[in-house]
Amino acid sequence: LADLERRERDATGIRTLKIGYNKVFGYYLEVSKANLAMLPEGRYERKQTLANAERFATPELKEKERLILEAEEKMVDLEYERFTELRDHIGSHLRRLQRLAEAVAEIDVYQSLATVSADHRFAKPAITDGYDLRIEDGRHPVVEAVMQGTPFITNGSALTKDSPMLLITGPNMAGKSTYMRQVALISILAQIGCFVPAKRAEIPLTDRIFTRIGAADDLIGGQSTFMVEMKDIQVMTEKATEQSLVIIDELGRGTSTGEGMAIAQAVIEFVHDRIGCKALVSTHFHELAHLEESLSGLTNGSMAVEESGDDVTFLRKLVAGAASTSYGIYCAQLAGLPDTIIRRAYQLLHSDDNSAASGTPPAPAAVMQLSMFEEPAPAPSRSKQAAKAEQLADQLKKIDLMNMTPMQAMQWIHDMKAKLSE
Repeated sequence: LADLERRERDATGIRTLKIGYNKVFGYYLEVSKANLAMLPEGRYERKQTLANAERFATPELKEKERLILEAEEKMVDLEYERFTELRDHIGSHLRRLQRLAEAVAEIDVYQSLATVSADHRFAKPAITDGYDLRIEDGRHPVVEAVMQGTPFITNGSALTKDSPMLLITGPNMAGKSTYMRQVALISILAQIGCFVPAKRAEIPLTDRIFTRIGAADDLIGGQSTFMVEMKDIQVMTEKATEQSLVIIDELGRGTSTGEGMAIAQAVIEFVHDRIGCKALVSTHFHELAHLEESLSGLTNGSMAVEESGDDVTFLRKLVAGAASTSYGIYCAQLAGLPDTIIRRAYQLLHSDDNSAASGTPPAPAAVMQLSMFEEPAPAPSRSKQAAKAEQLADQLKKIDLMNMTPMQAMQWIHDMKAKLSE
């Protein structure tokens, strides 16, 4: 085409003549209208008219177009022919290639497990065909991996034939769920042939791991959170064996306190008496701690908490014995709930405690509208003031002073002053 374009320019004397292509008209010779008079008569067939140019075809250009189109068709046919040849050749070695892929995948898994074990100081577990599960200084591999510069608090585990069930109580955010998940993950890692995140571990062969963790409903299936929870428990009670590991987090929280506690106790007794498998159960029903006296294989445990005045520190450490409170209101305070809600929650809590101490049931709380002219509420405790100061400090850090007008800055100061006066 380049040679044909050069020859046409020489023959016509039109230096701006060029060969182009589009999908509608194919290949064409384009000549500006100013040079139309220089074209010889008879050879050029008009194909398209533009505002400033005309497009033509010649017999030689049509022949070139035919050859190009045939070459493209042959190229597609040849490409498909080579593809089918390669496909048939690979197909004749398919089984060998599949075995190779399986071997490479297996090597990749082993290499990944070896790398993570070396990088994160995992230990070689002792796999046994017995019953006891013992973990010394266990860690949650995923949580530890995302903690930047903060040491992970290790916890040990001992689920034995004499004490196969651990009932864990303790405050929210103290680490109960993380602890139970880490035991399950360590068991899985050991059984797939990986080192485990612990100082030492003795892991028995486990046929199944059943978990009831989290709170999620099934909108499509029309099932509430509590129904989903109960269906998971049903599968566990039907399928679990003595060699299984059961993890249940906050059993019975999806219904009323009385019914939830009754179901939780019934499930715990069933797992203990009928199944006899290793089990970790966390709960906010501190009243269930008495089961340690009636169930020989159940032990109470809790996540340690350090109290200093009004301040509470979650130590993330599992200790023996049941917890006395859940510190739920304190967690709500940390989440930034308004002080009015926090103070009211403490009032209701103390009212219930006093009623329980006197042996009289608490009167139902009346729905009332707080008066604007009541006596001012007591000043917040030091911990509440600290929480408020922390919130204001966070807001102060987020201020973009470079993009604030003086009026906006004054308004922000006014709002902060109002919050401090609440």
